[in-house]
Amino acid sequence: MKFLHTSDWHLGRAFHRVNMLGAQAEFVGHLITTVRERDVDAVVVSGDVYDRAVPPLAAVELFDDALHRLADLGVPTVMISGNHDSARRLGVGAGLIGRAGIHLRTEPSACGTPVVLRDDFGDVAFYGLPYLEPALVKDEFGVDRPGHEAVLAAAMERVRADLATRAPGTRSVVLAHAFVTGGEASDSERDITVGGVAAVPAGVFDGVDYAALGHLHGCQTITERVRYSGSPLAYSFSEADHRKSMWLVDLDAEGAVTAERVDCPAPRALARIRGTLEELLADPGLARHEEAWIEATLTDPMRPADPMARLAERFPHTLSLVFDPERAPDDPGVSYAQRLAGRSDQEIAQDFVAHVRGAGPDEHERGVLRDAFDAVRADEAVREVAR
Repeated sequence: MKFLHTSDWHLGRAFHRVNMLGAQAEFVGHLITTVRERDVDAVVVSGDVYDRAVPPLAAVELFDDALHRLADLGVPTVMISGNHDSARRLGVGAGLIGRAGIHLRTEPSACGTPVVLRDDFGDVAFYGLPYLEPALVKDEFGVDRPGHEAVLAAAMERVRADLATRAPGTRSVVLAHAFVTGGEASDSERDITVGGVAAVPAGVFDGVDYAALGHLHGCQTITERVRYSGSPLAYSFSEADHRKSMWLVDLDAEGAVTAERVDCPAPRALARIRGTLEELLADPGLARHEEAWIEATLTDPMRPADPMARLAERFPHTLSLVFDPERAPDDPGVSYAQRLAGRSDQEIAQDFVAHVRGAGPDEHERGVLRDAFDAVRADEAVREVAR
């Protein structure tokens, strides 16, 4: 069984105010071409089809076009909803669309019900685990204290229970949208931390032949059987060094995995450059970046006049300008944003408590803060679905 593993299309997303719909349409065309030319038996899309719960019409039209083109090829496709998608909206019409071979898996209750495809060696069961927001699915899975590991483990128990009822030799693939331990995050992913913990161990997926993951935007191999495809396009400058691709996975008769990276087309190279304005304008080594999308970090001790206009003369596709004067960390001129860079909401709140009363929160108080942040995240998820 040869299938194409992709995820995190984020249809409708812009890149620093640059409309990416044309690049996303080019990716869809590339996907269709790859399916046709590489004799792909199935396609899996592991969540975040859209960038937000209520996507713009143009993004919905592009998704509709992708579904029609995949159905016309007669290649079965399995998709799950991610944390950016509205599961209910994405799943509208799933039963009817399924008749065309496009299988949308957006209901947590259906985790143990696979899409079963067949090749010359027998059945392959594809289990779709949509993004499981712990606070919203804890009752479905009978979890007392919601957390990512607990709900994913419960969902995988259903997968393994169903798999045990199937014919010996049935191979299995799980689609999941989660942050798995060992994965490397980017700036463009939405935080899914619950209870102070975001990651789940790869061992949660033991017992299946392949776990096709979504959520992290870099293509990564956690184990030979647990992989992220990453996003097909870069959505932040933190992805400047990413090689954007899909996994072409081959499951042999025994369920052994062979995986090949298939590169995706890039609309334009990304580059992060750093130095004083005069250094950036004069450095001959930066000539290779003159046609790239640029994030420029200026280290001038004082902000120079018209920096964006002057940079654009040499780098016409400069999209982001950052000021980072080279100062000691305790310098009062260091900005508030710089002091908070890389810190979680939980850590910032704890620092605030320490600043106000002279001592940080104890374990009980840290738990109260965690619960408060989790409640806000759950409420935001409910509101997003209801919009």
